Amino acid sequence: MRMALRLIIDGEPDLTVVAEAADGNTALAVVEEQRPDVVLMDVRMPGRDGLDTTRELLTRPTPPRVLMLTTFDSDGLVLGALRAGALGFVLKDTPPARILDAVRTVADGTPVLSPTATARVIAAATGPGSSHSRDRSREAARERLSVLTERERETARAIADGLGNPQIAERLRITVATVKAHTGNLFAKLAVENRVQIALLVRDAED
Repeated sequence: MRMALRLIIDGEPDLTVVAEAADGNTALAVVEEQRPDVVLMDVRMPGRDGLDTTRELLTRPTPPRVLMLTTFDSDGLVLGALRAGALGFVLKDTPPARILDAVRTVADGTPVLSPTATARVIAAATGPGSSHSRDRSREAARERLSVLTERERETARAIADGLGNPQIAERLRITVATVKAHTGNLFAKLAVENRVQIALLVRDAED
């Protein structure tokens, strides 16, 4: 898989693979040495898995953007990575052109979250089989959301429903610029880095 990804990525004039790692501990060392802009992280690795490695990476100063590589049987692990601040994920059977687009998008700081995949991850967080403590998560989420204005709450709710900025503007009868302003406030007040973290917070509060 790594060989295939290297061939795909190195074939692009604006992208370069600076290093590879077979496990989480090696990945941490390589990132420290090479300082890549983006880490394409496999969820399942021998030893230290992708989730634990991502958590560690994102606690470091000026961390790389993390794009998770997974299959749907890893929903729970991907959920944890998104909560930790990973900017998104792609499936292992994603067409090469879309993987390249995802790498470029994440490099710019923009989340890459397929609506279908996002729905499944949120379902993993809120479904009957979820392993996290519902009561504690609900109370923690509600406390964090309590700092929002009514309009910011409505924006957060729309984000949780999977709407883009134009659709949110239409729903709330405001301009796209105002939606962007509200979203920026959400990032600051909730201490999140992407829209999926907002959606998960809303779902936790309502669970």
